[in-house]
Amino acid sequence: MEELKRAVAREALKFIEDDMIVGLGTGSTTAYFIEYLGKLIMEGELEDVYGVPTSYQARLLALESGVPVVGLDEVDAIDIAVDGADEVDPNLNLIKGRGAALTMEKIIEYRAGTFLVLVDESKLVERLGQRMPVPIEVIPAAWRAIAEEIEVFNATAELRMASRKDGPVVTDNGNFILDARFHRIDDPLDLEIELNNIPGVVENGIFADIADIVLVGTKEGVKRMER
Repeated sequence: MEELKRAVAREALKFIEDDMIVGLGTGSTTAYFIEYLGKLIMEGELEDVYGVPTSYQARLLALESGVPVVGLDEVDAIDIAVDGADEVDPNLNLIKGRGAALTMEKIIEYRAGTFLVLVDESKLVERLGQRMPVPIEVIPAAWRAIAEEIEVFNATAELRMASRKDGPVVTDNGNFILDARFHRIDDPLDLEIELNNIPGVVENGIFADIADIVLVGTKEGVKRMER
């Protein structure tokens, strides 16, 4: 599995050119991409390439790998954003947010001229929600009320608890994450909009109609899906 992740990360480098502003996603597959990108920059094979990180994790890794970083408020445009996904359906709709960085990921990837997604074949599903819950970033004081509101969608939501600290996961923005399991998601775009209309919801992990290209690592090689 790790070699599949490495393969798609290497393939993604073909989309990067000199003088680009690159959105840097969060997660294990994107981490390989950031490391490889830094190597090319350090070796002089790419010039004037800057990264806009989607999380503290991506920022720290970029700095360690030799990728110059800039803030979102320092750039006029983002040429390409590169990130992973937890699920990808046949229409290239995504579920993201297992790394709890979904809000900044969506902001940066929405602004990018091209959004390139890196996954292995295990992330492909017939419909969203088939395996993964939908992460929802919420204002801490409202998490219980929002969890009850989500029941209207024939879904259940659980507060995500941290594994190496006491208490809930806290995002880079200081918020909580609810993981919502839906019986069936027939219209990802409609559900994405409806969830964001709940007061106290900051953002949710449905990324509908936003991915341009998906690179899929398979045992037969890297396959390309395009909108």
